[in-house]
Amino acid sequence: MDLFDDAASPVRPPLAARMRPTSLDEVVGQQSLIGPGGVLRQAIQDGWVSSLILHGPAGSGKSTLARIIARASGMSFVEFSATSSGVKEIREAADHARNERKLYGRGTVVFCDEIHRLNKGQQDAFLPFVEDGVFALIGATTENPYFEINAPLLSRCLVARLEPLSDEDLLQLIERALTDEERGLGDRPIDLRPEARAVLVCAANGDARRALGALEQAAFLAPYDSEGTAIIDVEVATQATQQRLVLYDKSGQAHYNVISSYIKSIRGSDPDAAVFWLGYMLEAGEDPRFIARRMVIAAAEDIGNADPMGLVLAVAAAHAVELCGMPEAQIPLAQATVYLACTEKSNRAYLAVADARAAAREGGPLKVPPHLMDIRHEAQRREGLGVGYKYPHDFDGAFCAQQYLPDTLVDRRFYRPSDRGREKALRERIQRIWGERYRD
Repeated sequence: MDLFDDAASPVRPPLAARMRPTSLDEVVGQQSLIGPGGVLRQAIQDGWVSSLILHGPAGSGKSTLARIIARASGMSFVEFSATSSGVKEIREAADHARNERKLYGRGTVVFCDEIHRLNKGQQDAFLPFVEDGVFALIGATTENPYFEINAPLLSRCLVARLEPLSDEDLLQLIERALTDEERGLGDRPIDLRPEARAVLVCAANGDARRALGALEQAAFLAPYDSEGTAIIDVEVATQATQQRLVLYDKSGQAHYNVISSYIKSIRGSDPDAAVFWLGYMLEAGEDPRFIARRMVIAAAEDIGNADPMGLVLAVAAAHAVELCGMPEAQIPLAQATVYLACTEKSNRAYLAVADARAAAREGGPLKVPPHLMDIRHEAQRREGLGVGYKYPHDFDGAFCAQQYLPDTLVDRRFYRPSDRGREKALRERIQRIWGERYRD
């Protein structure tokens, strides 16, 4: 039985599994990685398969890409469970890989989904086999690999970031499933109305698996007209996605319009409007984690240092969402929303980093001032590097004036604190210690 062949299964797999791409050309999205000139496409075409960490949200194609890489490279494919397997199974995978190379002359891909769930010992067990090229490890994770994967293992892997699928990508997948007679739903007449498409796409939120699962459920629930065509309208699509009609409109933009209204209500210091749009989204079935992420961004962008507790509270609410789940998660979300709307506002930190990045792009390579350089050898110090640095804690008030910016930017201002909230105190301090430099 071929690893990618579903025909031998006595139960018909879900639509998302049946429609899983079997080649790079079938994959939708991720063009920066697998499009013309993409790093993964080029590696596969060149026959070079390295250990790899695929980092991206659910339904973005991580496991699909792992299978395609193995197939396109003619390699054996072994799945490793991060939740039920251990060091013993890692060694068994290594033995399998050695046999494959010895008997058939082909390499092996060991695929570990949710690799962040492995403990340190399990991750370390992969190291010698990855380093010696016994097999190529492809790990998939929805978490930040730089936080969740051990540094020694991560240093031996290429990290590829996958993005959520766009609305256009999801529409393409839905259309492909509707017309594919062998793997999809093309063997029977289905009328998917434009408004219903928008519901499916919006509810999927960039997740291909969720979009195809909702489409399959809608096709099952759809009533038939007199000619035997299944009619999927807004009501059927809404029922299939378990979402409520309030979130959607005919253009499919309500999802973005509502979250925009929520953020702008916080920015505009209107707690009633902010908590209304929060309730509207929750009632419509919006993912509370999506709301929490946007809230954290708003706390840093729009409240900033006028009230640093805004970011602390927003992050705490986001953690509470993960800890409690719905419906209880609505309470910390509401608490944080009201606080953010009511408190002082400042976007000066947001503007500062945007200006700093622009300066970095425009200025090209810049030299670090010699007295700020990290010195590891005495020979560097003899060359004048690291000489002249003043340690602020040796001075009254833990401050002494010295140059920290590159020579070409020495007079450049990036952060311009407001006179609101806590940021007013920050402004007064840096004006006091730096003098004219921070006089607006």
